[in-house]
Amino acid sequence: MARYSATYSGITAAAVADTVTFTAGQAPGFLRAAAGLTARINEVYVGGEDTASTPTTMILARTSTISVGALSVGNNAPADASSTAPGTVTAWGSTAATTFPQRSSTLYLLQLSLNTFGGIARWQARYGEEITITGATATAGEVVLSSKVGTGKSSGHIIYEIV
Repeated sequence: MARYSATYSGITAAAVADTVTFTAGQAPGFLRAAAGLTARINEVYVGGEDTASTPTTMILARTSTISVGALSVGNNAPADASSTAPGTVTAWGSTAATTFPQRSSTLYLLQLSLNTFGGIARWQARYGEEITITGATATAGEVVLSSKVGTGKSSGHIIYEIV
């Protein structure tokens, strides 16, 4: 099992409504499992970087329409430098090559509200209570970290494990 850290830097999130297709740079990122793989999310961290008070409601939710094509603009690195990555890895990024996803209106997993004027939001799973994504299909195979309300600037990460 390989652990990864999917990071993003300096994203000014756009407040995107549920079931609306994202465009490039509107969300910190989309985490999509590859076909036949399951990933367990252990931690989500959002750190505010605004120069003024900006309340922002960040949501980690499943997608009702899954992204298609390569994901870019974001970093995805093994947490253990000596680990051997599986042949296919989970994709991470804020820009989709072909089709952008849509956030589900009913499958919210976390609400990470913060004031991005230096505020932080951090969630850690207890062992056995991780959020999972599996396969490359809508609702089960992808999550999006995005703003529902507010346009705060932040950086952060998602730590996950491929099982």
